[in-house]
Amino acid sequence: MHDTPLQPAQLGVALRRWRLLHRIKQAHAAQLFGVAQSTVSRRENGSQAIEPNERALIESRLAARLDAPAEQALARLVNDSPRPVHLVCDLSHRLLACSPARAAQFSIPLSELLGRSLWRYCSAEIISKEAALDSLGWREVLAPPALEFASGCNDSALVPITQSLCRWTRITLSDGSAARLVETL
Repeated sequence: MHDTPLQPAQLGVALRRWRLLHRIKQAHAAQLFGVAQSTVSRRENGSQAIEPNERALIESRLAARLDAPAEQALARLVNDSPRPVHLVCDLSHRLLACSPARAAQFSIPLSELLGRSLWRYCSAEIISKEAALDSLGWREVLAPPALEFASGCNDSALVPITQSLCRWTRITLSDGSAARLVETL
């Protein structure tokens, strides 16, 4: 299970977007997740709590993947960038791609971080900005193109964050999932 900060309402918005982009009716989504159609409806509107094992199943289905050629090209651009940037799943914060300049900031091998959530390393400012994303329309179809903010510092020696200006850019992938490009400015 990912240590993601998404609340039931936020996960519900992601579930609804995924279902609509894949042209899946609530009844079919209910079959895929092994629940009643009314449960899917309540989850989408954020009125029903989601059990941890059900949450893991939903997140695994909605998580960003870099399977398509366009996403693989995006990963190559990030991996080859001379700037300190990385790409994460917008839902789970799993690290999908990372530039050498960003990886040089880590005290553990990049191979140990790829595919894992970076949420545990967030600064207080990043946690605060994440909490404000819904009010900023971040998960809407017409999301803001990018957000810039002061990232603050964390206390991690493994994945340190220093006081800097940060830019998040939300990228909708070909399968309808979302990734987040994280840049240090």
